[in-house]
Amino acid sequence: MEQPPASAPSGPADDVDRVVAAYDDRADEYAEVLGSMGAVHPEDRALVEAWADATPGPLLDVGCGPGHWTAHLHRRGHSVIGVEPVPRFVELARAAAPEVDFRSGTMEVTGLPDGGVGGVLSWYSLVHHHPDRVLAALTEVHRVLAPGGGLLVGFFEGPTLESFDHAVTTAHHWPVERMVAVLEDAGFAVDAVHRRTDDGARPHAAVVAYRA
Repeated sequence: MEQPPASAPSGPADDVDRVVAAYDDRADEYAEVLGSMGAVHPEDRALVEAWADATPGPLLDVGCGPGHWTAHLHRRGHSVIGVEPVPRFVELARAAAPEVDFRSGTMEVTGLPDGGVGGVLSWYSLVHHHPDRVLAALTEVHRVLAPGGGLLVGFFEGPTLESFDHAVTTAHHWPVERMVAVLEDAGFAVDAVHRRTDDGARPHAAVVAYRA
């Protein structure tokens, strides 16, 4: 599916609608290929599990997709909510794990109360945001986190902040220092940075932070 370049003139609502439509169209395919813990890299699994176990709940999995991370954390004993803007992903998540609390919402409008969660997992849920929208999304995350609450952000790493042709729709590589800077602008303090590079795959990074 051909998508407009990231630099094409559009407002925030247009950008969200484009991403939601692209994923809704391929949600079943995505869920079949990537929507299970079996598709998760072992290093990513260990990182997220360790972060969640060390973070007082409840947890929010924002941009949860088909909900495999949300359900996995629930099975590990965490109180966790999954928020996702793609309608078909919400349907698939609820069908696969009806015992888990899945809700429709975006990173910019989660529908959760101020300070209502102890930790937020944003696992590749920012990669399709235009860079101009990332601060607004992180400001909402800051709002719903309790003071001192934790945040784990996973994303594609690159030497420069630039768009690329993701399999579903336009995404972005972020230099770690640029992601750290926007997190700090949103009121977070950074605890740790993790990087992962595999042969034949894009470099990945994750930042552990907390609401300062």
